[in-house]
Amino acid sequence: MPRKRNEDASRYVPEIRSIASLRRAAQSCQACDLYRNATQAVLGSGPVSATILFVGEQPGNDEDLRGLPFVGPAGKLLDRALVEAGIARTDVYVTNVVKHFKFDERGKRRIHKKPNTSELDACHPWLEAEILLIKPKMIVCLGATAAQAILGRDYRLTKERGKFRPHPWAPCVTATIHPSAVLRVSDRDERHRQYQEFVADLRQVKTRGEQEP
Repeated sequence: MPRKRNEDASRYVPEIRSIASLRRAAQSCQACDLYRNATQAVLGSGPVSATILFVGEQPGNDEDLRGLPFVGPAGKLLDRALVEAGIARTDVYVTNVVKHFKFDERGKRRIHKKPNTSELDACHPWLEAEILLIKPKMIVCLGATAAQAILGRDYRLTKERGKFRPHPWAPCVTATIHPSAVLRVSDRDERHRQYQEFVADLRQVKTRGEQEP
């Protein structure tokens, strides 16, 4: 969805587009300062024919090193939840709103740090280009950051989680929690409950996706 920005990645996005050309071009992106410390830009992964597109916040440490989205602990939990919901990971496209890993260094560890508004805005053209190429029937936002990037900054995941609405980028958009939120729950029973609710959201995605023409 077009919106005004002071600085963004538009000038780096190639005119002739494919996922491969976007991935190559993103490696040269300097629209914000996140490129300075990240290993590489991480664009999405999955078939161009995907009818469901999942959007998270940003690549994590594992994704930054491997150059692929959702391959770390949160990605493994997402894989397991998709299986339980009856959705094949190989049939969906997964990506993130921000393409470079933002982190704080604590000793030898790199700890995730939430991207700010200017960084989200800077990366917006990459996300838009991916979605316009895939043309999904449904977009699933994983977490509040992704949901607000697509559905607007007034969107509240706590109030609107699991609801479906139309969007210029897809006939249907919904949002649920990010799988990393489940991993952060320390209590075992509570973590299991939140995981089951996450799977239930994905089952609704599958059902609604089958209804879309």
